[in-house]
Amino acid sequence: MARLLILSSAKELEVLPALEFLRHQVKVIPAEPARLVNAPESDVIFVDARSDLSAAKSLCRILRTTGIGVPLFLVVKEAALVAVSADWEIDDLIISTASPAELDARLRLNLSRKETGVERVSASGIVIDEANYSAKVKGRTLDLTFKEFELLRFLVAHPSRVFTREQLLTEVWGYDYFGGTRTVDVHVRRLRAKLGDLESVIGTVRNVGYRLNVYEEDEIDRGVQAFHS
Repeated sequence: MARLLILSSAKELEVLPALEFLRHQVKVIPAEPARLVNAPESDVIFVDARSDLSAAKSLCRILRTTGIGVPLFLVVKEAALVAVSADWEIDDLIISTASPAELDARLRLNLSRKETGVERVSASGIVIDEANYSAKVKGRTLDLTFKEFELLRFLVAHPSRVFTREQLLTEVWGYDYFGGTRTVDVHVRRLRAKLGDLESVIGTVRNVGYRLNVYEEDEIDRGVQAFHS
């Protein structure tokens, strides 16, 4: 039995009628960033996108920015499926009229991935799939070498935090690496080239090192501040 949290202004059986036939603990709170501060603990989070796709997308991005560690589901009407893309940064989506069997299967699959350590990290439109060693930027898969992937993964996992070149060498290349810090500069330059329009997401902090810049809408920033206050 899983603990399910639904972010919606409706009742749980209105959002997902199939829940009536499944034995899970269900909590519903309003889909507002400020309400995330005191949100109950959960194993899965559902965002209700049936009536307002734009607001739901913003809320999903807020949740990802705060670093949630549970699967994030989007609940939509069938007609809205074409509007959902990779930049929503969700783990799965489900039609509100899905059968109990389908809902239960999707829950089991997502929860089993979490238990086996399969993780995704994301920030600023970059999504890292650690299980498949793949990285996407706004839905576009990046062609990265292993070390480029490891460097990007590390920066995305620590958004806004500044790291010296020496720290990055230790974290990404390891303690036994004998190359110089110029290696970091070369890999950052290559990553920026592959990020294209998002090259500035890897910022240089003069005389210190590098960090992953977080570029979000004002609404997302407000939601993060509320979550951590």
